Amino acid sequence: MKINKKIEDAINKQINAELYSAYLYLGMSSRCTEMNLKGMANWLYVQAQEEMTHAMKFYRFVLDRAGHPVMPAIDGVSTDWKAPLEMFAAAYEHEKKVTGMINNIVDIALAERDHATASMLNWFVDEQVEEENNTSEVTEKLKLLGESKDGLLMLDKELSTRVFVDNTQPAGKPQP
Repeated sequence: MKINKKIEDAINKQINAELYSAYLYLGMSSRCTEMNLKGMANWLYVQAQEEMTHAMKFYRFVLDRAGHPVMPAIDGVSTDWKAPLEMFAAAYEHEKKVTGMINNIVDIALAERDHATASMLNWFVDEQVEEENNTSEVTEKLKLLGESKDGLLMLDKELSTRVFVDNTQPAGKPQP
């Protein structure tokens, strides 16, 4: 069944937002690299990779529903962050905004009685709980550290262990 035009438009905006998110996290990652915080740079780089897979999940869904993904320009992002706390606090606020956008698409899908879209979006609703929690947790740890350089280095080391796992595709499903 062809995707509803209202839903297609909302998902196309979300694709752009997910790609913007990837840009945002890449910008933060590059700034952490410049600050010699390689663990934080890694964490943010992995986050950028995740955002790309989110964009592709939406993209594939539109195609699978005989829709037309559109690719408008992606706004540039800041790479002039002053401190890790500033970055992660902004990341947390950004994730809350993304949650609101996804909730809006859920509302549209329910109003349009598009159960396939509502079902697909459940994955994103759950994912956003994790996204907000992860960015909030790092933000709160940075607040606790205050000016502690030792604490910052310990957190940097902790964040260096994050690895990218594409959890957007069921096992065994080939990528287009």
